[in-house]
Amino acid sequence: MNLRSMIAYSSGKEPSELVFKNINVVNVFTGEIYPADIAVNDGVIVGIGSYEGLIEKNMTGKYAVPGLMDGHIHIESSMVSPFQLNKALLPLGTTTIIADPHEIANVCGITGIEYMIEASMSIPLDIFLMAPSCVPATPSEMAGGIISTHDIETLLKNNHVLGLGEIMNFPGVLSGETDIWDKIDLANKYDIVIDGHAPGVVGNDLNTYVMAGIKSDHECTTLEEAMQRIRLGQWVMIREGTASKNLDDLFPIISLSKSRRLLLVTDDKHPEELTEKGHMDYSIRRLIEKGTNPVTAIQMATINTAEYFRLHDRGAIAPGYIADILVLDDLEKFVIHEVYKRGKLVANHQGIIMTGSEINDASVRKSFFMPELTPDKLALKVKGSKVRVIGVVPNQIITRELIFDIQTNDEEIGGDVEQDVIKIVVAERHNNTGKVGVALVHGFGLKEGAIASSIGHDSHNLTIIGTNDDDICMAGNTIRKLQGGICIVRGGIVLEALSLPIAGLMTSEDLYFVNDKLKKMKEIAVTMGVYSHIDPFMTLAFMTLPVIPELKLTPKGLVDVETQTLVEISI
Repeated sequence: MNLRSMIAYSSGKEPSELVFKNINVVNVFTGEIYPADIAVNDGVIVGIGSYEGLIEKNMTGKYAVPGLMDGHIHIESSMVSPFQLNKALLPLGTTTIIADPHEIANVCGITGIEYMIEASMSIPLDIFLMAPSCVPATPSEMAGGIISTHDIETLLKNNHVLGLGEIMNFPGVLSGETDIWDKIDLANKYDIVIDGHAPGVVGNDLNTYVMAGIKSDHECTTLEEAMQRIRLGQWVMIREGTASKNLDDLFPIISLSKSRRLLLVTDDKHPEELTEKGHMDYSIRRLIEKGTNPVTAIQMATINTAEYFRLHDRGAIAPGYIADILVLDDLEKFVIHEVYKRGKLVANHQGIIMTGSEINDASVRKSFFMPELTPDKLALKVKGSKVRVIGVVPNQIITRELIFDIQTNDEEIGGDVEQDVIKIVVAERHNNTGKVGVALVHGFGLKEGAIASSIGHDSHNLTIIGTNDDDICMAGNTIRKLQGGICIVRGGIVLEALSLPIAGLMTSEDLYFVNDKLKKMKEIAVTMGVYSHIDPFMTLAFMTLPVIPELKLTPKGLVDVETQTLVEISI
């Protein structure tokens, strides 16, 4: 982009390509709202004031807002390809996302990240990536890929990569672990941003974490946690996703005049919420409904995000900024009329207009390398009747360690449906090791059949819950045959399945198709006893994440997250 060539348009001596006439400009620098013309040329805003254009659009009564930005999202959680997510997000006003691709990296390694970069180049939505710092997340994981320090250095040479992704291995930071510190040192050498992930870390431990150069955190769940981080210079990402919702708990911090250190993010957004509630627009509407000044709410999804990630060409409506502009009918209700990306109309209130194109995803299509599951792999031997059980916490990704008294049969345990205790199985699917972890879980409500999924954060092995071994095996083997997806089985019959063949995480089908399929499957799950107040598929996906307390399952066995050690089921 040659800014010198824009002088004639900026000065008004030549008419610009496009001018929004008499629109109410929302200024995220000053907090003001005032009527003016916005002149756009070659995808860049060249002036705010009084201008003439080759194309002039009368915007009297409407509002101009910068395109929205999501500062931390995992594309894979949408279950659709970047192309399909782009089609869904642009009409919602999101024009830029910063994604951490550690989900696909855990499955496909560097090949998965290269797929994400290539996919981002063929669509209007700007996708920037953070180089995954923890693949695999911990030594207790069995992932399909490893992202080394050398890989990260290679990635940082790509313009689509902004920094080092969330440092989930905070114990390694605090103990001086070589692998994670080599990556931190590399990031500091290149002077790039480093995202954090440190739930519950406070005091001197937090000082050490921040001293390492980690300047953000999206895991704050309390006001005190957030305040400690801002006091130490971190940016706090207020997460309002599907699995974790922190906006209500952290809302008071906005009124404490800390909003310019806050970013709105989603982390994980599933199809149902994206299609029925929205994306960043939803978080902004919620803040406004709770009494936040609309400009303050908008700042947290535009200029704040751009400044943190050093994206100095976007996040505001000002000369020299790219013309990512939302035209609103109503500011208070945040009603979107039109969406412009680099000065081109890409969506309006009726939906997507400019889509881009899907790319060849053959490099990440085949990701299941495991033997068939058989009942003999699911035997759960115990030494007594008292056993450790993973306890589901509704609407949270944490779990509890529970103790149950379960009757055994020849020292083999199969669960106890009456106590809502059923089997959970995690089978390694990347390297054909045949490793299968088996444990017990409480809190799903499942009374019959089995549910299987290839989405299991972060390593995404095959995860299954069920009331009997035959249905567990059938559900798991169905997913294996599909090369990924979600499946429900009852009485030896596959009731429904969603195929996710892109790394076992995503599909090239439309987001609305995926949502309709998932809603149907949730309805079936409820008829099988699953509690209506939980999302069984999302809940299942986090039963395997051994960086979030307290008790999780991997193919190696039960993990005590606090000590990062394997523990026996028997007490």
